[in-house]
Amino acid sequence: MCGIVGYIGQNMDTDHFLLSGLEKLEYRGYDSAGIALLNDEGIHVFKEKGRISDLRKTVHTSIPATQGIGQTRWATHGAPNRVNAHPHQSQSGRFTLVHNGVIENYESLYENYLKDIPLTSDTDTEIIVQLVDLFVHEGLEVSAALLKVLNLLKGSYAIAMIDKQDADKIYICKNKSPLLVGLGDGTFNVFGSDALPMIHVTKTFVQLLDEEMVIVERKQVTIKNLKGETVLRDSFQMDLDLDDIQKGTYAHYMLKEIDEQPFIVRKIIQEYQNTGSGFEVQSDIVEAVSTCDRIYIIACGTSYHAGLIGKQYLENWAQVPVEVHIASEFSYNTPLLARKSLFIFISQSGETADSRAVLKKVKQLGYPALTITNVVGSTLSREADYSLFLHAGPEIAVASTKAYTAQITVLAILAAVTADHKSIPLSFDLLHELGVVANAMELICDRKPEMQQLAREYLHDYRNAFFIGRHIDYYVVLEGALKLKEISYIQAEGFAGGELKHGTIALIETDTPVIALTTQSNTNLGIRSNMKEVAARGAKVCTIAMEGLDKPDDQLIIPSVHEHLTPLLAVIPLQIISYYAALEKGCDIDKPRNLAKSVTVE
Repeated sequence: MCGIVGYIGQNMDTDHFLLSGLEKLEYRGYDSAGIALLNDEGIHVFKEKGRISDLRKTVHTSIPATQGIGQTRWATHGAPNRVNAHPHQSQSGRFTLVHNGVIENYESLYENYLKDIPLTSDTDTEIIVQLVDLFVHEGLEVSAALLKVLNLLKGSYAIAMIDKQDADKIYICKNKSPLLVGLGDGTFNVFGSDALPMIHVTKTFVQLLDEEMVIVERKQVTIKNLKGETVLRDSFQMDLDLDDIQKGTYAHYMLKEIDEQPFIVRKIIQEYQNTGSGFEVQSDIVEAVSTCDRIYIIACGTSYHAGLIGKQYLENWAQVPVEVHIASEFSYNTPLLARKSLFIFISQSGETADSRAVLKKVKQLGYPALTITNVVGSTLSREADYSLFLHAGPEIAVASTKAYTAQITVLAILAAVTADHKSIPLSFDLLHELGVVANAMELICDRKPEMQQLAREYLHDYRNAFFIGRHIDYYVVLEGALKLKEISYIQAEGFAGGELKHGTIALIETDTPVIALTTQSNTNLGIRSNMKEVAARGAKVCTIAMEGLDKPDDQLIIPSVHEHLTPLLAVIPLQIISYYAALEKGCDIDKPRNLAKSVTVE
């Protein structure tokens, strides 16, 4: 969940590269940060609690260096403070190290090897650097000492380490946490938790696999496995536009990414459209979906909510039974599995640790797996049998918006193509209707002042809020409630309208905000009855209705689209209302407290 960046080369302004790189990785963690620079005078460490902007104030710009490492942290072990911030140094001061992940056996390693060495932090990370120092002191060469440590570690790690006595090398290692090497022009090399901090200096990358150690030098990169054997791997080119990772005229990435959703739907249509008037998905994927007897969708958070929508499409259109499971629960409470199961993993980053734990388990059981992700070359996409990509571009804001609608769009296309393969006719033209949705999305995005006013009227100064819907709208309000609580810290919950009277309505008080969504003709009367029930108890009801189902006193009317595809459109006003509710409260919208974008620890 932390972000790592590093540089080795001829550029003396290494600190600028590290600090700007960490700012691009700040979505991965932002409770503390630090960098280490190596030059002829030794190692210079700067670290600080808070954001990269706080760290910048402590860095001396008069320290030139040709190599360095940095990290922005999301705390797992030890409070978020300056002492626990990375980098951490060995007792001798020779080695300096940053780490992303969780070392599960750090306490036993301390007891077995380091009891006589005083630790300066409360982190699991410090154990790693102290062990390397110990083994080097006992006579091992540095790379051998690091390999010995890696073979002792249990858990996840992306590690970068510099040696004060060797200005020609940086050692990096990976297991379960993402790490990518960027190849320079022969005078430098870089690395990072993803491509964002490096894309302005290179578009050529080398993907690292689990349980690998890499020696990064100015002119070459050497990959070794944990046995010390050299591994050869080709580089690849990443087509990423720098404009995709800039905010431009937007105040926040979240608002920019909300506005990108119409374009993303059109982009997905373009990527998956066949030469005729329909869609095309890899034939082996379609065959796997068509011939399985049950699909298990595994996901977390927003991706889980997208999976609930995808279940409707796969069952209703392709007539395949589907179960949707929270990844963190599935590993410990696995249901009785169908004999011919297919697993679909949905993850924006493709690095979600909970989902990966399930993937490893089901692969051991011999079941095929499909990953739907936004990141080509991510761990889940590599380790699954099949992959479908979202083509949504980098999503920087911690609260997901465009990835969610991209996931639903790709799931809809997969369901439609499978239905066609099974000769099950759809009652509508998905290609045409997705185009209608994209146009309607633009209309909604142009009406932000209306939703800003709703946020002021219904959510300002309130501590709690309810979201209600029925049928597919219920799944949408789950996502709407999550968006509000993520970025505004308002306690928000989504409920099926019919469940209110089974307990939840006891929480309704005078002026309790209730946001009600109605886009389905067969549940419109039911949800309106639920609105009256909460209004009778004093609730302040904000109704969002699709055109054709609307009534004169509804607060927001959204354009009419095909009822099966309303989740793609109906979520947008919920995203925008949440944005403005957080803006009114002065919250840090792109980097909400305690959260990180890519959850790489279980």
